[in-house]
Amino acid sequence: MKELLTRPGFLGTAATLGGDLSQVMAMLFTGLFIIGWVQARKKLGNVHHWLVLGGVVAMLAFFTSYYLFRQLGVLAFEGRTGFGGSDFMYYKVFLPLLTFHISLVIVGLIMAIYMIILGFRAQQIVGGRRELRPGELKVGQEKLTKVFMVSGVVLIVLYVISGLLFGTGFTLRRSVVYVAGLLVLGVVLGVEKTIERFWPDGGKRHRALGRFTMVIYCILFVTGSVTYTMLYILYPGKIG
Repeated sequence: MKELLTRPGFLGTAATLGGDLSQVMAMLFTGLFIIGWVQARKKLGNVHHWLVLGGVVAMLAFFTSYYLFRQLGVLAFEGRTGFGGSDFMYYKVFLPLLTFHISLVIVGLIMAIYMIILGFRAQQIVGGRRELRPGELKVGQEKLTKVFMVSGVVLIVLYVISGLLFGTGFTLRRSVVYVAGLLVLGVVLGVEKTIERFWPDGGKRHRALGRFTMVIYCILFVTGSVTYTMLYILYPGKIG
């Protein structure tokens, strides 16, 4: 798989196949989330639910692979040699932009998982239609602990299965991915307990944070596209 992803891309730039695939998928996911957000604005809860849920699941699966193979995006270069521009452009423009992009990726990942959990908890089905339920929405500490423990067990089982059945092995890189997943889950649950103290109404919380999350993903697409352009079009270096 790694060898396949390092082949020349299909967009006609200096990018690898993995780099082009990452850019296209980022565009598709962003477009999917925008469409889902528009459906929510139109009160089409069922369409919004399945579009966003499917999009988030697919995105998490894709970018987990992105990290495991390390060839699916703008990080698929080795240090300074991967950027063909000047030192000023690399250190003063490209690296700060890339750092900002990665920081937003972490925030976006946490918010995506949190919004899915909140969406399930805050929804109600009336006449076959999904809609947000008004009123206070809080979760007890005991329930949060159970969710965290069960999810941790699931992650461990998936890790063992992937290592034994699919030949991915138990490398440090793959271990970090699963540990990071558990940490992200812990942060999401912590965010829930913090936010609900100041924003008890679950429906209003989901709407407001949904807009915030949508803005994050739009910015992510812009910053990702700019880094792709700089790395693979304007200042291509030695990739691979």
